[in-house]
Amino acid sequence: MFKGRNIWKLFDARNLLVKLSVFRCEITPPIGHPLCAGWYPPALGIAQPLFAQGVILFPESDLPIVLCALDWAELSNGEHDLWRCRLAEAARTSSDRIAVHCIHAHDTPWPDRDAQRLLDNEGHRNVIMQQGWCDEVLQTVQNAVRSALSTTAQVTEIRTGHAAVREIASNRRILGPDGKTRGVRWTRCRDAVLREEPEGLIDPQLKTISFWEEGRKLVSLHYYAVHPTSYDGTGLVTSDFVGIARERLSEAEGSPHLYFTECAGNITCGKYNDGVADNRELFTQRIVEAMMDSEQNAKPRHLDEPRWATEKVILPPRTDLTRQALRRIISDPETALSAKSRAAIALAYRDRCEAGISISITALRIGPEIVVLHLPGEAFIEYQLYTQSLCRVATVVVPAYGDCGPGYIPMAQSFEEGGYEPTDAFCSAESEGLLRAAICKVISRGDGSLSGS
Repeated sequence: MFKGRNIWKLFDARNLLVKLSVFRCEITPPIGHPLCAGWYPPALGIAQPLFAQGVILFPESDLPIVLCALDWAELSNGEHDLWRCRLAEAARTSSDRIAVHCIHAHDTPWPDRDAQRLLDNEGHRNVIMQQGWCDEVLQTVQNAVRSALSTTAQVTEIRTGHAAVREIASNRRILGPDGKTRGVRWTRCRDAVLREEPEGLIDPQLKTISFWEEGRKLVSLHYYAVHPTSYDGTGLVTSDFVGIARERLSEAEGSPHLYFTECAGNITCGKYNDGVADNRELFTQRIVEAMMDSEQNAKPRHLDEPRWATEKVILPPRTDLTRQALRRIISDPETALSAKSRAAIALAYRDRCEAGISISITALRIGPEIVVLHLPGEAFIEYQLYTQSLCRVATVVVPAYGDCGPGYIPMAQSFEEGGYEPTDAFCSAESEGLLRAAICKVISRGDGSLSGS
């Protein structure tokens, strides 16, 4: 049996069966719960409910695989580990075969009990998360996964498609003639000069993988790389334009749609978002159109038993974020709670790295034409494009925002260029080489890359 080896399992795929289940449950926080790890105002109201959604794949010759998307900002450090373990228990599989990702809408929870415990020790409770409620939510999702085991469907066909998204994504980092960052296009950018700059390096394609049973669609999984936030910091809980688009299409079609955010660490809608509230609806319509176009041009792909691979990696913490400096921030009575929260997450990540606790880079392959690579943190778009260059197959999707302990995962050069992301990252410039190496390993078969076919 295949358990955590770092190469694809090879087998005779003929006459093997693939089954699938879909699960969904609400994970909307109560009024007063912290949003975005306490960096933003707490929940004052609910604009849209939040959901945990996922699929369970049942390979005939191996343990189940779970792909889960949460309508939350992030899930980091030991909290992410706990979710993988608990969902594995419910699905009767190994935690190494669980992928949990957040869509990264900002006005939503960001649980991290390791970091909250550091704040608890200083008397700052419920800054990042309310642990009692988070435990209840995890139990609810675990129950949903467990219930889904009894409602499997037979997958007889898989399709993939893609469509260009019109005027949403743009690169956040604007470099000057000296190669240094001269401007940042935030989620909403009020600087007209920066908005006039070109889109920059992005992946304009929204990709879709759909599973079918005898002509009946079971579920659609959508992937796109952009910070999915039109405006934030309002205290109104929302899954923002990607979540609204997903719900709108699910209701219209009567079949479930899931959404995963790809490598959007340096990708926002800032070029096209001047902060006008109506842009949320505008972006929602553009995402709905792209989802529909992606499905309409979808093509059937060769259906084999799903294969899974895992590679462990430690992305080293920044050397300038020392334990002593972070502890001073946490204990300083004059420091704002939002800054204490950031320091606590950075320290929790440093503690994990020093304890030798690794992050799992996992990959799913279905037949010779589909690769799904799961990455941690706010990975830059370059990692997505790099993976696509290695896997020259019909469909390559790269959801990020798994374990967000590392925070932003920039390129090594980004630290020389300056700007927001490298100053806010918890991992160091060394991470690029280590992550690239892990990507190569996890998508390899042991006999070369996945390029071709």
